[in-house]
Amino acid sequence: MSQSPVPVEDLPFVEGVLNYLGPMAEKPFSYVYEPPAGVARTNAVYDPRRLPVYSARRHIAGLSLDREGFAVVAGRSAVRDFYDEAELRRVYYPECERIVAAAIGAERVIVFDHTTRRRQPQTEDRTKGAPRQPVMRVHNDYTLQSGPQRVRDLMGEEAEALLGRRFAFINLWRPIRGPVKDSPLALCDAQSVAFTDFVGSDQVYPDRKGETYVVTYNPAHRWFYLPEMQTDEALLIKCYDSETDVARFVPHSAFADPTTPADAPARESIEIRTIAFFN
Repeated sequence: MSQSPVPVEDLPFVEGVLNYLGPMAEKPFSYVYEPPAGVARTNAVYDPRRLPVYSARRHIAGLSLDREGFAVVAGRSAVRDFYDEAELRRVYYPECERIVAAAIGAERVIVFDHTTRRRQPQTEDRTKGAPRQPVMRVHNDYTLQSGPQRVRDLMGEEAEALLGRRFAFINLWRPIRGPVKDSPLALCDAQSVAFTDFVGSDQVYPDRKGETYVVTYNPAHRWFYLPEMQTDEALLIKCYDSETDVARFVPHSAFADPTTPADAPARESIEIRTIAFFN
């Protein structure tokens, strides 16, 4: 395990509540749409933990997608309006493909999805008619099973050949409005996570069932964030890697920063989802 240039315990930090998965006898599930009458949106039981979330500002240059599982890239986007779907696909998608390819050395990167989020107090994520909300639970977007299946879903006849090569799902997360003081994103150093901390959770869609990881508490976890992120900064987050000797999954979660001023603007952000394919 690599050592940080500055011991973690010497870094500035805030204390935040991170919502882990609590003990459960059955497999967790969550509906991503309004469930049928009489069916709960989720059966997950959460275990909130108040933990230090350390500033990664002094380690930006040393962060690695293949070691910690996340990294920071600098540079202003050419996008003028992040709520303009056509501009995102025309300008931002190819921009993000270039950023991810350069960051991890991939031969080919494909953007296949994006989500914009704008926090509204007292609003649950995926509430009908409301913008998408920050996700306030510890999770990872893909599992050992759902990563390859997503390639099959997206890549058609190419899928089986591509599954024979290394591939990775990498998210690019950027503030739409900065600096971010409200509901920042926390990321767990992949080196501090055991595979047994991950628990598969069904994501139920109207036409399919996916799977993500929710995460159980482990006192070894080391959490980081980038205080007051600006719009010319972006986080790269490794959500799956078919390679087994690198960081493969990164638990992450929004959290309530107790130092956030009462009049801080509500967080607005965009996450781009990519698949990176390697030689």
